Amino acid sequence: MLPLHTLQPAPDPVHVIGASGRSGRAVCQALLAQGVPVVPIVRNASRATGLENIRIADLTAPTEQVKPVLADATRIVCTAHARNIPALLAAAPASAKLVCLGSTRKFTHWPDAHGNGVLLGEKALLDSGRDSIILHPTMIYGAQGENNVQRLAALLRFLPVIPLPNGGTALVQPIWQGDVTASILAALAQIWHGPRSLVIAGKNAVTYKQFVTLVEQASGLRPRPFISLPAKLLMACARVTSRIPGLPEIGPDEIRRLLENKNFDIAPMQNFLGVQPIDLQEGLARTFAG
Repeated sequence: MLPLHTLQPAPDPVHVIGASGRSGRAVCQALLAQGVPVVPIVRNASRATGLENIRIADLTAPTEQVKPVLADATRIVCTAHARNIPALLAAAPASAKLVCLGSTRKFTHWPDAHGNGVLLGEKALLDSGRDSIILHPTMIYGAQGENNVQRLAALLRFLPVIPLPNGGTALVQPIWQGDVTASILAALAQIWHGPRSLVIAGKNAVTYKQFVTLVEQASGLRPRPFISLPAKLLMACARVTSRIPGLPEIGPDEIRRLLENKNFDIAPMQNFLGVQPIDLQEGLARTFAG
């Protein structure tokens, strides 16, 4: 990863929607560390501990309730779900620059509400003609309190053997939270015209079996043997294990998505944003060292 792009401190702050979430908090912290003023925008004040000068807004509320919160915004980062982008477009000043987070879930072969919401938000942004960008990260790991690799490590502690759908041969390309933050700051620092859509991903793709092995190593777990099982059998087992208290839950839909490759070309990310994402092994080492 290249150093975080430095934004020149300006009179106008960056409005961060979803500031109490993992990516939102990381962006706020990075901006404040650079001396850039921030306006954290949250739905629930009780979740905004540690944030100052917060504003309350819910993008699912009527537009007229949201407009006053964004009336002075010139640069907006939206880390809320992309399904809220149409509401953001309606409430934000027409001249405000928008940097939104989407998800590579939009590429899934098994559409769901999450992925469809990303597609809806992306279309609204691209149809708006505004100076805006939607960044589509792969699976994000390494944020404080994240529940991806940490949840996987917790599950692995319970398993004497590791069952993988179809041997875990599908490709994954997770992105470290620090690289997501760097990408958002890089987008804020860029100058372009019109709407854009861009995938952001980790440096390297690995099979899911390799990913699990790396998580074992980084979390200090002893190696366990792998067994290949049909996805349908694992999905049925997931419905049963979800009822066991204390066992981290893995849903059937998550297992099904492990059958599809999630690897992406990061050249557009590198060329437009100038961000060089870190290696997965390094990112996992940082995650479990914290």
